Amino acid sequence: MADDILLEVKGLIRSFALSAGFFAKPRQLIAVNNVNFQISRGEAFGLVGESGSGKSTIGRIIARLSQPSAGSVTFDGTDWLALKGKALREKRRDVQMIFQSPYASLDPRWRVRDLLAEPLKSYTDLTGSALTSRAAELMEQVGLHSGWINRFPHQFSGGQRQRIAIARALASKPKLLIADEPVSALDVSSQAQILQLLRSICTEQGLAMLFISHDLSVVDHLCQRVGVLNHGILEEVGPTGQIFRNPQSSYTRRLIEAVPGKKRRAAEGAMHA
Repeated sequence: MADDILLEVKGLIRSFALSAGFFAKPRQLIAVNNVNFQISRGEAFGLVGESGSGKSTIGRIIARLSQPSAGSVTFDGTDWLALKGKALREKRRDVQMIFQSPYASLDPRWRVRDLLAEPLKSYTDLTGSALTSRAAELMEQVGLHSGWINRFPHQFSGGQRQRIAIARALASKPKLLIADEPVSALDVSSQAQILQLLRSICTEQGLAMLFISHDLSVVDHLCQRVGVLNHGILEEVGPTGQIFRNPQSSYTRRLIEAVPGKKRRAAEGAMHA
């Protein structure tokens, strides 16, 4: 049903001008080429492909961190790309992004309480002790001790920092999480824990998630549907099991064949632990 569709991407194109010699004809790199897909409310949708396939570019466009060259994005019944000023600031709370590196996404000069207070001040009316209490609740929600709220980011491991980044994203009570390679910078143990946390949060809170990854094993066990990107072109979209068990695209088949058996089994074990 149309009411179940939270996000709809149509004809999305993003091109970049390439520098050329003095006498050379200007060229363009088409990073995203006529991409179309939908994400339903509460659905985990995976976007997979090799490095440079355009996955992160799409994520940044949906997060309103980059502008497309053409196409449309409808979010929760709203022309998402047309929003500006106050209307965008108010609606932006519904779409939050979790970035790849927990080492770069958190300001090292701020204590955790300040990192969590920033989005809370932007999207709620909380102040004083109520603000601190809510920040502590967010810490507990992502599996961190609330007593650590006065620590600095450097006092946490990579996996713990990513939990803090997730807590920041949850502060506004979003409808859609965009997770851009959220575990690729972490060790294997931390990867499994963060993936389980994301799955639990989305299930318990009914959040939709756009999960961007090069790791097919993870997407296979985390997402209900998947889109496969190849040099900016969406090769195929459908239920994850169907796409990965019976791929129609030769590119998808090559990606699947490149997944080591041990890694596939390890991911399966982690996600079902």
